[in-house]
Amino acid sequence: MKQSLSLRTGLSLTMTPALQQAIRLLQLSSLDLQQEIRQALESNVMLESTADEPEHPEEAVAEVEMSEAAEGSDEAETAGENTTLDLSSKEIPEDMPVDADWGDIYDSPTAASSSASSSGDDDGLHDYLQANLHGSTSLREHLGWQASIAPFDALEAEIALHLVDAINDDGYLEDWDTLSVRLAESLGVPLEQIEKVLRLVQDFDPPGVGARDLAECLRLQLQQYPPKTPGLAEAQRVLEAPMALLARRDEAQLARATGLDLEAIRPAMVLIQSLQPHPGRPYQSHENEYVAPDVFVAKHQGRWRVALNPEHTPRLRINSYYQGMIKRADTSRDQLTLKQHLQEARYFINSLEARNETLLKVAQCIIEEQRAFLEYGEEAMRPLVLRDVAERLGVHESTVSRATANKYMLTPRGLYELKFFFSSHVQTTEGGTCSATAIQAMIKRLIAQEDAAKPLSDSTLAELLLKEGIQVARRTVAKYREALRIPPSHERRPVN
Repeated sequence: MKQSLSLRTGLSLTMTPALQQAIRLLQLSSLDLQQEIRQALESNVMLESTADEPEHPEEAVAEVEMSEAAEGSDEAETAGENTTLDLSSKEIPEDMPVDADWGDIYDSPTAASSSASSSGDDDGLHDYLQANLHGSTSLREHLGWQASIAPFDALEAEIALHLVDAINDDGYLEDWDTLSVRLAESLGVPLEQIEKVLRLVQDFDPPGVGARDLAECLRLQLQQYPPKTPGLAEAQRVLEAPMALLARRDEAQLARATGLDLEAIRPAMVLIQSLQPHPGRPYQSHENEYVAPDVFVAKHQGRWRVALNPEHTPRLRINSYYQGMIKRADTSRDQLTLKQHLQEARYFINSLEARNETLLKVAQCIIEEQRAFLEYGEEAMRPLVLRDVAERLGVHESTVSRATANKYMLTPRGLYELKFFFSSHVQTTEGGTCSATAIQAMIKRLIAQEDAAKPLSDSTLAELLLKEGIQVARRTVAKYREALRIPPSHERRPVN
């Protein structure tokens, strides 16, 4: 094979470290960005934050002068009085308990004032912690405690603990066939004994726990009711029918499958609807989650203005002290480290500025396109896709996608994720376009105005939308209705 040299020309995009960092920071949420900034400040000596410095130095100086004048007047009024805390004037008693407080020995002149001023803050902090911190027992801990006090022998207790550990957060035992065989082989016991312990575990609180499917879960809960409960026997027979009929609330098919008449089916349905399909849900932790907006939108003097959240755009700068220590001609190890930190700090600051600038431009473009939504609501939402914003800003679609990922905008109409303002379009009868969000808002309005006794079907909704100039198919209406988590018409019909 003959070897030769040749030249080729071509274009290629090289991902420099600075570009990679800018792309990574752009797609981070505000919480992840704050963590990234903290890590950068801790690892890079050249970076420092200016968040603690006042934005108006002259005001800070004025405050300092006023405080100094006040201190001078206080000293003039209290001349001749000894207000200095003398630690040598009192001796610590020998029998002082080990948990004694500082105030038990020395009298601080500011103790009363500080305690009075901080009492309100302490009460507020206590209320906040009580509202947001939960120390409730988990489902497995609750079941494990019941298994520890149940009258089990050593082997049954071990089986019960294995079963409790296999129960998921909703209170179900998944893949029971595989689990029971594996448990029987590992413990060397027959399957009948595992079934026996399972029935005892299913008697634990909460009712329905340890079920292997939804029907068994509901049946276990019905067993907790007194035998004379109205509709109990009928409800147990309904649960023997296919669950698909129960999910559709198809009373006619349930009557045929169970042999009951409609008058007996309806109270049974009411009783079943009062049960808990997820018995473990009340034991799951539900921490309050707060979303802080990345962008603020407000109307000022007839114009909509967009601003970034200053809490999410911290001010960073190069540390002048360490920067002054760099010497160009010096190639020592310390100097190389400082130069590397300086370069990384500049990359990081430039990436943050690029992120904020891109986010602000994308938000401004969204508001310009969706001004009608801010004025009139969701039904006035215009169709908008990533390509529209990318072409207007002269960037790639992936840049817009990263800029809108996990970012939130606070508007006079509420808090929305930036991706909420993007939606596909549907052709109207007049040749125009309408966004999918606007169509969903119309469907929500029509269903809210419907007669409860005669709920609107998807076909009827499509006909009503056609009268308003929106031509959509029935299956499209069904898709939008399901996206709104609105049940179909036969499930919205009230049960008499």
